[in-house]
Amino acid sequence: MAKKAETAVQAATVSAAGAVNTANLKQVYLEQIVPTLTKEFSYTSKMQVPVLKKIVINQGLGAAVADKKIVDVAVTELTAITGQKAVVTISKKDISNFKLRRKMPIGAMVTLRREQMYEFLERLVRVALPRIRDFKGVESKLDGKGNYTLGITEQIIFPEINIDEINKILGMNITFVTSAKTDEEGYALLREFGLPFKNAKKVQENG
Repeated sequence: MAKKAETAVQAATVSAAGAVNTANLKQVYLEQIVPTLTKEFSYTSKMQVPVLKKIVINQGLGAAVADKKIVDVAVTELTAITGQKAVVTISKKDISNFKLRRKMPIGAMVTLRREQMYEFLERLVRVALPRIRDFKGVESKLDGKGNYTLGITEQIIFPEINIDEINKILGMNITFVTSAKTDEEGYALLREFGLPFKNAKKVQENG
């Protein structure tokens, strides 16, 4: 299955012009991932096969309280990384210990769906993650509801960010929201989309 996942992602990679063809990734899901998961979990209907609903990228910027420009920078960078306009997130309550007041800007967020979601997933798996120093895969713990959050410590792994122009290293959380009913099914879906889980090979060998 490791080879299937790799093949699935590779099949959706690049058009003749060198651009990511996200329509292919949809075809990969329908033609390869659906049959694979149907067999693995003994589904009796295609409607039972989980889907990737959306990807949410969120940056919490604790330092933004002291420097409002950090929020503007985060919005600009997140927009460049995702190809969709990022929005500012605001605090929901006062926290005196952090000099934080309700409705103050504290971060930036983007929610991706459909084509932009697939395009971001493609670039994350094939381009950004391999740029992490000494990269050995991502952790595999889901949230108990079939969803997965990946923590990224440095935005500079994305080629859209010019390392010579950044003022501050910023991390982010990338949440994959699926329709899976269990973590096992959500894990399998993301594995087949090419997310490089550390223990993927062991899980598949034991399966």
